Order: sequence, then structure tokens, then C-alpha cells
Amino acid sequence: MKIEGVMTALVTPMRNGDVDFDALGNLIEDQIAAGIDGLVAVGTTGESATLDMREHKQVIQHFVEVAKKRVPVIAGAGGNSTIEALELSLASAEAGADGLLQVTPYYNKPTQEGLYQHFATIANETELPVVLYNVPGRTSCDLLPETVARLAEIDNIVAIKEATGDVIRATRIVELCGDSITLLSGDDFTAFALYAVGGRGVISVVSNLIPGIMAKMWRAARDGAWDRARELHFHIQPLTRLLFVESSPIPVKAALALLGKIQPDIRLPLCPCSDQLKEALRRQLADQGLL
Repeated sequence: MKIEGVMTALVTPMRNGDVDFDALGNLIEDQIAAGIDGLVAVGTTGESATLDMREHKQVIQHFVEVAKKRVPVIAGAGGNSTIEALELSLASAEAGADGLLQVTPYYNKPTQEGLYQHFATIANETELPVVLYNVPGRTSCDLLPETVARLAEIDNIVAIKEATGDVIRATRIVELCGDSITLLSGDDFTAFALYAVGGRGVISVVSNLIPGIMAKMWRAARDGAWDRARELHFHIQPLTRLLFVESSPIPVKAALALLGKIQPDIRLPLCPCSDQLKEALRRQLADQGLL
């Protein structure tokens, strides 16, 4: 399966401390109706760090059941233990997910050889396409381009979500890997820039709110309409900046709550956004024509 385009790293709605599956289903339907290319379940934005194993598996199952193969569902199935990541990966495959998002193991800081062995072990235990996820700002672990090139030789490691924010890094991955792996932007700020150096999509936070605009920007770049893609890039910047004033997914859940799509619930150690940020979000959502 080819993984490219705009894939929304969807939030996990909560109500009174539990996952709100009704709200989640509505969000999935809204995303598909807006023309999104794929959905990521239980990634960073989906609060993977605070869902227990049972909830994690239930949320992935719900994505699959609601999406009904209309768009690919990429299951966040990473962990800092290879055994745990394998358990989530096999459960995701059993649930019917279309691919796996595998973050670099956090906290224990493996070597490059350890990273290679971790991802290779997971890929060899499943037939699902694997998307590597490099976000050293959160994990204190950096997957280097040379290691990505080694991993790209494994048939079902098909893409990398590169979230360093470094265009030089992204360029090096394309230089080393060519078409053997798909480069995806791991943050909305660099989506346009990575398209320009050969990126083939983005795993997006802001598309929780404006999936249609993000899809249009990607398709404009894909089709060579660079002026239009650049215009949309600058259009989304004010909203994107607000979504990272406080730790994600705090702001995007607050924005979705302002739109009446979810409750503002979030799990500790994350807490609801400040009143100042909430008001700034309200103004920006109005400017975007969403309120």
C-alpha cells in the first residue's frame, strides 16, 4: 500500500475521564467527508502516552470499524519496549489497520544499531506497511538518515514521519533513500518545505480543524501548482502557531471543544489550556470562518 498525502493525527476525545467513542466516530466521519487521505489513530496527538493497553486497542478497532476502508487507518503502535510495540502491532493487524506508525523508543535512548534492530524486528513480525516516526524533541532519540536508509531496504518499511523540523535532514533522507521510502512531514510548519524537496505528504495536527485546506495544499504541490500551495501554506500559519503554544494536543483539543465537536477533557499530566490561549484560538477560528 502506498502511504502518501495528508493524514490527520486525530485526537482521542474523552468525556468524564473515559474515551468518548461517539465523538470519535463523528470526527472520523468529518475527516473523510473533507477529503483527507488517511487517519492516524493513537499517535502523539491521540494521547497514546496516557491510554492504557486496553483503551489503545479499542480506539484502533473503532477507527477501523468507522472508516470501513474508505481511507487508510495507520495505527500508532510504538513503544519504548520492543515487546510492547510488537503486542500493539499484532493487535492493530488483527483489528484490520492498514499500516503501523512506529515511533523511536523514548526514554531509554537506544543506539542506531538498537533502533535498526527494534524496527526490523517489528517489520519482520507483520505484513503491514510500517511508517517510522522520528521526533527527537519528544523522545530524546534521533533516527539518523543513514539508519533510515538501512531500514528502507526492508520491504514493508515504506515511509518515515520526519518531525525534526529540519529541511536539511529531510533532504538527506531523500538523497540517501530516493523512492525506496516515502518522506512525510511530521509537523505542519514544514509540510510545504518538505513537499519541495521530495516529501509526499504530512501527518498533520492542524488538519483536525481544517482537513480540506491541508488536503488542497498537498494536492496543489503534488500537481505542481506551487504558487497555490505556497498561498495555502501561509494561510494556515497563524492557526498552526497557536496549536503549539502549549504542548500538543492541549490546544487542538481546546479548539475542537470550542467548535462543539468534543469535550475539552484531557488526561494528566496534560491539563486544559490557559484562558489566554483559548481566547486566541477562538479569534483565529473565527478568522478561519470556522466559528
